[in-house]
Amino acid sequence: MPEFPTLLDVIAARERISPHLNRTPLHHYRALDELVGAEVWVKHENHHVMGAFKIRGALNVIAQLSDEEKSAGVVAASTGNFGQGLAYAAGIFGVDSVVVVPEGSNTGKVESMRRLGARIVFHGSEFDEASEYADRLAKQEGRRYIHSANEAGLVPGTGTYTLEIMEDLPDVDVIIVPIGGGSGACGACIVSKALNPKVQVIGVQSDAAPAQYLSWKEGRVVEAPMETKAEGLATGSGYADTLKIMTELLDDFILVSEEELDVAVVNHLTYTHNLTEHAGAASLAAAVKIKDRLAGKKVALIVSGGNITVDQLKSALARNSSNGSS
Repeated sequence: MPEFPTLLDVIAARERISPHLNRTPLHHYRALDELVGAEVWVKHENHHVMGAFKIRGALNVIAQLSDEEKSAGVVAASTGNFGQGLAYAAGIFGVDSVVVVPEGSNTGKVESMRRLGARIVFHGSEFDEASEYADRLAKQEGRRYIHSANEAGLVPGTGTYTLEIMEDLPDVDVIIVPIGGGSGACGACIVSKALNPKVQVIGVQSDAAPAQYLSWKEGRVVEAPMETKAEGLATGSGYADTLKIMTELLDDFILVSEEELDVAVVNHLTYTHNLTEHAGAASLAAAVKIKDRLAGKKVALIVSGGNITVDQLKSALARNSSNGSS
């Protein structure tokens, strides 16, 4: 990205992608008010047809490809949600797609990508290895490589959910956003700061995969071990394009534990009656962790995705049952 996207870019993206998406709800939950000690609203990006916010950015990128690029086809790497969004968007625009996924990826997400028409290639044990191979494959097959973070059209697309929040809840004080590649957080920063500079945007990542957090703290791309169960937060490195925006505009960045993510998954099931994947539940985990700072404020939590597997849900429920957590 040569420069930061603007609010006008996000508005243009909404015009581009809105024919293919439904607006997601922003709901207020009094049970979460009691849990967090604030007025808590949830932006349900898990209600998209593919169950995650990534579809917004993917649609915006695919819609702007040249005819030549569309004819050549696209390739991307994904741990699941971006790949689903890409496959869905490619299908809408008649573009052939390939998604490279790490071995052991979420089977439900992989099958969803396959059903949407993407050719699935397994490579490597983690996202960064899959991404490097996808880049090589693009060169070999003459396809357009679409990176899940360092791609100019992603942030304006993902920024559209924050545009919806600011329209539905213009006096919001804090927006808490799960961070993997960072496109969602960047969009939240750009839109909210343009419309109300007083809005605080807080990012959250797992302490078992803290590369983006460390990159933000140090102001440079940092690599770190990646051992989280939350696929949407599972990055082993920061990304230059999104890091540049977050370094300037993101107000704070919180790390939560894997145990706190499990608790948040169960809390969403209990109090909002929604299935959330661990990455999607990270915003609630962060809100509970910093509840003293949020007291009395209007807080919007981004549920970035709901694509949890049965085994992941069973594990979270079992851990909460054994710990007596809530």
